[in-house]
Amino acid sequence: MSRQNLLPRTAPFGDGERASLDAVLGAASPTQRAWLAGFLAGLDAAGGQPAAVPAAPPKAAAPLTVIYASESGNSEALAGNVAKLARKQGFKPKVVDFADLDIATLPKAGKLIAIAATWGEGEPPARAVRAYGELMGEGAPRLNGVEFAVLSLGDTSYAEFCAIGKALDARFEALGAKRAAERADLDLDFEKPAADWIKGALKALAPAEQSDNVVAVDFARAGTGEDDDAEPSREPVVVEVVEHVNLNSSRSDKETIHLALAFEDGAPAYEPGDSLEIFPENDPQLVDEILNAAGLSGDEALRKALLAERDITTLSAATIERFVKATGHADAQTLIDSGEAKAWIEGRHLIDLLETYPAKLTAEHIGTITRPLPPRAYSIASSRKEVGDEVHLAIAAVRYETHGRARSGVASVHVADRIRDGAKLRVRLKPNRHFRLPQDPATDIIMVGPGTGVAPFRAFVQERRAVEAPGRSWLFFGDRHFTHDFLYQLEWQDALEDGSLTKIDVAFSRDQPEKVYVQDRITQHAQELVSWLDGGAHLYVCGDAKAMAKDVRAAVVGAYQTTKGLSATDAEAQVAALERSHRYQQDVY
Repeated sequence: MSRQNLLPRTAPFGDGERASLDAVLGAASPTQRAWLAGFLAGLDAAGGQPAAVPAAPPKAAAPLTVIYASESGNSEALAGNVAKLARKQGFKPKVVDFADLDIATLPKAGKLIAIAATWGEGEPPARAVRAYGELMGEGAPRLNGVEFAVLSLGDTSYAEFCAIGKALDARFEALGAKRAAERADLDLDFEKPAADWIKGALKALAPAEQSDNVVAVDFARAGTGEDDDAEPSREPVVVEVVEHVNLNSSRSDKETIHLALAFEDGAPAYEPGDSLEIFPENDPQLVDEILNAAGLSGDEALRKALLAERDITTLSAATIERFVKATGHADAQTLIDSGEAKAWIEGRHLIDLLETYPAKLTAEHIGTITRPLPPRAYSIASSRKEVGDEVHLAIAAVRYETHGRARSGVASVHVADRIRDGAKLRVRLKPNRHFRLPQDPATDIIMVGPGTGVAPFRAFVQERRAVEAPGRSWLFFGDRHFTHDFLYQLEWQDALEDGSLTKIDVAFSRDQPEKVYVQDRITQHAQELVSWLDGGAHLYVCGDAKAMAKDVRAAVVGAYQTTKGLSATDAEAQVAALERSHRYQQDVY
């Protein structure tokens, strides 16, 4: 079918120029053509030339509010992608972190996109807890007249997959908002489906445009580079392991690997608080067991793919459903129909499914049943100012037993058992701008990091030493045994001597009859801790999200309550104020 010629032959362009313009304008949406009209009119006006009179006066770009609830940074990155694409399509986007969200502003949003991650067992990200609770509460405002779309990120290995996005989607509708696009619930391999969803959602939210509309263009933004990706490169690179040391003693029942990685072309521009993703390989023995259970032993191409490309441990309800669809296995279908699949999955992996419900599978079936092997992120334990073109990590090997079978963490045991000095790893930087040192080096900092949660604080102390920060630094560290599990002990002692660390309090849970944890040390030093915070100190927490982070926060609330004689409500308000002012930051997992 021939393309319609939009420009008449009388237009002041040559034949080739008319053809090029027809190609661009013919494929453009009404919003894009309206934006272009505004751009050309504004360009003439800005150049001091008489502007061609448009068919209609410039129309303000449609406002769009993009809110995100993020723990690892994925939702935040997607919110930025929405804003960039929306701006090109004639919207005027405003991106808001749930941590900074005032829900009273939502009725005026007009058009709203929410991107939300689900954390743990169906919980909102830590930074989103306050606003999420308010939105779900009785005092939430009506959203009549608001059009919305929700993008939900999750992990199918958890039972409450994408629970927060689902809840937001239902809540917006219950408050009177109109759903403009269907919600998408995405797993760890979300990049491409998220990009497709964003395009569709923006199209659905676009205002009905007439051909004579002109969108006003903000020329003050020209040349600012605001749309450019200023983040460090996120492309994976291959690095060499130059140091591989077990930080625990040989008598410890734990194994924590200090890993130093060298970058051939220079380390990425990481900051203390960032993470590094490792692209691991699966356990070769487990790969062979899966191939044997599937009746595919000897398929070397599949074996290679399972080693490095597919997630062969995660077992979820979705995995069982895909297995049944591929095999028609009646007993596995019965497990789903009985409603017992969720309980059966607990503590089991894909190998358990294949051995419990044997079936003849093909390589294509395995590809359908499994998902891509995701990278694992670890807090960076170094400062470039001290280690140069290296990145240091502290990785605790995860080993346990369930249902009579030994299990292990994919990345952590790959590093502990199969990686040594000189080995190569594929890695990628994962920035975290919500876990940053204070801009003023004179500001005091308090760091709470038991176990490998201490990793980013090693980077913090190195950075503060390098810049000769005058602010005080206080570290709370905990683990099982002083003698066997005091990670980086000599370095902390050196830091105390040179003044880059002012104070350290430790809690070793198994060295006395009653277990003692970092939150107990916070309670013991409540008065001094509150004094530091009243003086402007920033508080950082890194480590376990399930229990430790919650217990530490409760201890800080308790410190305000006992030190200042506050009610529980007022003490909670004090800590919430620290969070809103970004003086209480968490990096939890």
